[in-house]
Amino acid sequence: LMTTWKRGRGLLAQRLRATAVPVTSLLKNLEVFSPIRVPGTAVFMNGNPEGTPPAVLHNIKHNKIIHEKLFILSVITEEAPYVPVEERVTVVRLGEGIYRLDVHYGFMEDPDIPAALSRVKLDEWTFDLGQTTFFLGRETLISTKKPGMALWRKRLFIFLSSNARSAAAFFGLPPNRVVVMGAQVEL
Repeated sequence: LMTTWKRGRGLLAQRLRATAVPVTSLLKNLEVFSPIRVPGTAVFMNGNPEGTPPAVLHNIKHNKIIHEKLFILSVITEEAPYVPVEERVTVVRLGEGIYRLDVHYGFMEDPDIPAALSRVKLDEWTFDLGQTTFFLGRETLISTKKPGMALWRKRLFIFLSSNARSAAAFFGLPPNRVVVMGAQVEL
């Protein structure tokens, strides 16, 4: 079970990386196509710090909007048991009101994203959780005959994934501030 889980997570990450759009491409497209800016803050969770979360692209494509402040947040687990609080968060301004936010935790720590965000300060601006929407991507996994893992292991991985704890609960996100956007991924 554990090797299937580990191999399946790796295969899923590989498939998502293969279709990821670089953040630089997003910024160039925003210069050409200017979606409507809406008030508030959006935090898009992302497992790939270099790529644009698919939920950002879906939000722009389908809703034709972008929040006035948009954060692409990646949680990074370090190979140390604990990360000092003063080293927990790094913020990079990407332009167009978009920021990359990396939150670091040790392997013995439980992620608490709202607590980490409460420490972020940009000029005089700070996070207001009441004005922040968290966007999560949810993949619907489809087993195919593509190489990477035996078909029966893909089906087992899909079953295990469907029973996994939600990302919102794992990261301690306020349930009334979370939007989940889905996509299908062929394994």
